[in-house]
Amino acid sequence: MKHLILAGTATAVLALFAGAASAADAPKCGLANGQAASGEPINIGAIVSRTGPDDFSASAQAAKAYFDCVNANGGINGRPVNYIIGDDQWNPEIAAQLAAKLVDDQKVVAMVGNSSFVECAANAAGYAEKGVVAIAGVGVPRECFTAWTYAPLNAGPRLSTLAVAEHINKTSGAKKFVCIAPNIPNVGAWACDGVTVWANQNGAESSTILIDPGSSDATSVVLQAASMSPDAIILSLPKGVMLPVLVAAEEQGLHETIKFGSAASGYSLDVPGALGPAWDGKFVVNMEFQPLDADTPDNRNWRAVMDAYAGKDVPRDTFAQAGYLSARLATEAMLKLDPARIERDSVATALSEVKTFESDILCAPWYYGAELSRHNANNTLRNAVTDNGTWKTVSDCAAVNDPELTDIRAFEATLR
Repeated sequence: MKHLILAGTATAVLALFAGAASAADAPKCGLANGQAASGEPINIGAIVSRTGPDDFSASAQAAKAYFDCVNANGGINGRPVNYIIGDDQWNPEIAAQLAAKLVDDQKVVAMVGNSSFVECAANAAGYAEKGVVAIAGVGVPRECFTAWTYAPLNAGPRLSTLAVAEHINKTSGAKKFVCIAPNIPNVGAWACDGVTVWANQNGAESSTILIDPGSSDATSVVLQAASMSPDAIILSLPKGVMLPVLVAAEEQGLHETIKFGSAASGYSLDVPGALGPAWDGKFVVNMEFQPLDADTPDNRNWRAVMDAYAGKDVPRDTFAQAGYLSARLATEAMLKLDPARIERDSVATALSEVKTFESDILCAPWYYGAELSRHNANNTLRNAVTDNGTWKTVSDCAAVNDPELTDIRAFEATLR
């Protein structure tokens, strides 16, 4: 049985993927002048959850690749970006210590490309107090989407989890759901509550199972979910925690009788091959961005940047797309500034004034929304299904029907 042979599978897939991209595209970043930046560095920070239950650092690694490309192409009008990444080890106390070092000691002008399960709760209020805007690649806890100066490029686990449940309901008629998520404050319960609220309003029902991502038993978890006789099991878990649950489900034969779906954490190039043919057409995931293999200009540029400036071990997944976008957005905003006056206040203003950041990787233009007390601009999403060792897109961009978005939708109406 071929399960979880991720390293070899990922390397083979990425080699093919990288070859196809590099043969046709050269990366375009920043000034695109081919001249290395040599001026005074601009400190930009990021905090990720790398060491722990799962490596959740692809966003910042992709942002670093983009900034490296920018530095090789004129920098920010001659000034290179000094991109400083800290690993919070899934520990809120470490996340707070890292933020203090980045903000107070290293005087970062902004945070860009963050991707963490704990740092928003630990640091969002402090960023606002110090005037630091965080353009995160991947927001996870609720605090990432309810803070004044914290604006993620991704949709977040609540919307991503709900979007895949809506799709499964629409395409299969599933009415009874079980949502499995990590028992992390304002992460798992918040994500699964989105499905519960939606289900209650649409003649369906949903139950929640919260697990310790560092010590859960996959077989026990999936059998507990199956004992509730669901039509569908929705996983809102990090990829490294999610895959063993799917393996356990196959061992129990549950993939033959129950629909399985996942938030965007499951949308990575190596997942279909790791699961094997038994899951063809049976595992639906939400995509917070464009399909990974989309042949569109900016998506091709993302792949070219990754090929040129990131190692083959860096995932080419939805979170890497998010990190690339966050770095591109920050670069374009800073390029509008006087290079001699790039400091925290000017960068915060430039970032908060972004109204229509466009990319074919996104379903709709992204905006900061300076008038808003919170940010969740990415809320129109697609879905994909496992198909012959890869992913097949099965839905076009659709607005997620989460009542929690009422204020966001009202603001968006003013932009039309």
